[in-house]
Amino acid sequence: MRVSAEKPAQFCHTKNGKAPTMKTTTIGGRLKISTLGLGCATFGREIDEAAAHVLLDYAVTKGIRFFDTASSYGEGVSESILGSWVASRRPSADSFVLATKLMPPYQPARMNEAVEGCLRRLRVPAINVLYLHRWDATAESPAALAALDALVRAGKVRMLGACNYTRTQLETGVALQAQRGLEPFRVAQNNHNLAVSDVSPEFRRFCAEREIALVTYSPLGAGFLTGKHRRGVQPGSRFALVPGHQDIYFHEEAHRRLGQLERVAARANQSQICLALAWALHQPGVASVLVGGRTPAHIDQALAAQDFDAPMLFAELDA
Repeated sequence: MRVSAEKPAQFCHTKNGKAPTMKTTTIGGRLKISTLGLGCATFGREIDEAAAHVLLDYAVTKGIRFFDTASSYGEGVSESILGSWVASRRPSADSFVLATKLMPPYQPARMNEAVEGCLRRLRVPAINVLYLHRWDATAESPAALAALDALVRAGKVRMLGACNYTRTQLETGVALQAQRGLEPFRVAQNNHNLAVSDVSPEFRRFCAEREIALVTYSPLGAGFLTGKHRRGVQPGSRFALVPGHQDIYFHEEAHRRLGQLERVAARANQSQICLALAWALHQPGVASVLVGGRTPAHIDQALAAQDFDAPMLFAELDA
């Protein structure tokens, strides 16, 4: 079992002593997801299949029923590991929700082929939520939108989503779908944390008005908010394995936000990991927050933060 070396998980200091609880919410009027989801980008990249299965088993015992992957994660390796877990554990179809993503260009034949590949790797008869992984001009073509609609009508996909879209891009896509009477995007997924956010107030408002479920990811900013990269990128970290993350976080405003987190955490005698997670997990209008992980301790850490509601501290973090 390959697991990269990690510092011990840091938990929120609470006084109630109660075990963390998991909440659920219904999206699109028909899929029930946990308000804490497991992002599976680490599978095959930072942890191997055995470690991933341990993580998935533990997540289920804690009430997590929403698992998010993508065809691009390890060129399908993440999907395959998730699929091997589904095949070996045989969970009932209504006990979990799987989401995956397609990369552009979005051309009907290519999309259909890609979905068939996802289904084979995930070993399921239908994908619960299929996202377009990022906006591309081809995403607005009538042919691409019709192909997405056809996948839902054929029962291969239950719900459509848009990932890493701006408010304008999402609004345009939904309008085009409505004009043609096609299945709309019912879920939107964007990066959202204390350092960097792609969820503007306008984006959040549009999702609420159109009843589009909002899912966010990277509550710790790919590890940036832990502060462990203050003296340089740590070997084996997300920033080392995916250098593109450095451009997203290593800039003046993100470092200013990190500094504010460090000051508030020190004054409140809380770990900055706890506060960063708790801030993200208590944002209004968010249906589920995806957390990554390498060990079960990372899930416990997120669960503890989900039960840590401190509005006054969160307001200080936003200052």
